[in-house]
Amino acid sequence: MDVLEAIRTRKSIRAFTDQPVPRDTVAKIIEISQRAPSGTNTQPWHVHICAGDVRQAITDDVLELAANGGAKTYEEYGYYPESWHDIHRDRRRGVGWGLYGLLGIKKGDREAAARQGARNFMFFDAPIGLFVTTDAYLARGSWSDTGMYLQTIMLAARGFGLDTCPQAAWIQFQEPIFRHLKIPDDQVLVSGMSLGYADPDAIENTLVSEREAISNVATFHGFDGI
Repeated sequence: MDVLEAIRTRKSIRAFTDQPVPRDTVAKIIEISQRAPSGTNTQPWHVHICAGDVRQAITDDVLELAANGGAKTYEEYGYYPESWHDIHRDRRRGVGWGLYGLLGIKKGDREAAARQGARNFMFFDAPIGLFVTTDAYLARGSWSDTGMYLQTIMLAARGFGLDTCPQAAWIQFQEPIFRHLKIPDDQVLVSGMSLGYADPDAIENTLVSEREAISNVATFHGFDGI
């Protein structure tokens, strides 16, 4: 698969098969992803990979914490703003209702929405979970670099026929993640990610989120006559 095809076919998968992913394959993906760019080559990322009993222990603890109202807020971590401008709010709602529509979850059905939200913490049944962190003292440039690292992992995974789902939902439950993976508290979570083989029969995997026309996001300068 060439890089353009990897970009075109990458999307967030929310239902995986139980087909195992060998450790060697994951290691190759991570090795390739070390070529991700970073300002002045700081490489400000760490990746913590879990499977088997460790993965399940994280799932169990986070689901219990969520059920007991133990979620922290994105705002506590400076991850999302307290309020959104209309354009970003509408895009968020659009992809959310697109997913719920496929799953038959009607507006106002909070119980069904909560069940679907909890699927995040089961890694959508993927056999591999990844948690990407950066050092807590670093600033927004290093977060940008770490984002490029996340994207590189997702594209490298496509090269091995695998799929992913980057998951901000884990941000609300960092304590059990850090505890089970022995992550030092001088790091901060940037994103979780599910990794595995997409379930081809799952209706939610037919969702392809909309993208803006380039006329709405790109401005060309100095191209007159070119």
